[in-house]
Amino acid sequence: MPATDTTFQALNIAVLTISDSRGPAEDSSGQYLTDQANAAGHRVVARRLLPDDIYLMRALVARWIADPGIQAVLITGGTGFHERDSTPEAVAPLFDKTIDGFGEEFRRLSVDGIGSSTIQSRAVAGLANHTVIFCLPGSTGACRDGWEGIVHDQLDSRFRPCNFAALLSRKPDRPLHRIDEALDTGAEGA
Repeated sequence: MPATDTTFQALNIAVLTISDSRGPAEDSSGQYLTDQANAAGHRVVARRLLPDDIYLMRALVARWIADPGIQAVLITGGTGFHERDSTPEAVAPLFDKTIDGFGEEFRRLSVDGIGSSTIQSRAVAGLANHTVIFCLPGSTGACRDGWEGIVHDQLDSRFRPCNFAALLSRKPDRPLHRIDEALDTGAEGA
């Protein structure tokens, strides 16, 4: 369905690339998502590149979920079946609610470009603390399919009949700075 005439609500977005082999210069997928989010009128407020490590991913995404200044997280990479691919395992335990239709719709959109290989995508999405998290495969083409076919509209407050923007604007303000406060216990190395 097309967007209708309502006020656009810009969101604060964090972009995470998961890769054991790419550096910032080779991160075309993360750059694509950043460029598209900015072009759509949103603000990319954080961008990181991490190796495919469950605990590093989970820690960073948990921090972004708690951050009142981040409303959406776009993750690219780590959704396949290679032994190191672990994005769904890292992120899904953080979800308050899973967006089951995201993976289904992503695979439906991808079949035209990659045929039955689309079954090897474990693209997932969910909501946590009024933050939407979309986990896309690592290829730029897959990010394009996901952005153009799903994510763009679901982050657009004007898209009807429904989108996630209204839910994301109700994120509670939490004292995120408290995570980094150390207690002076007098113990060395604390």
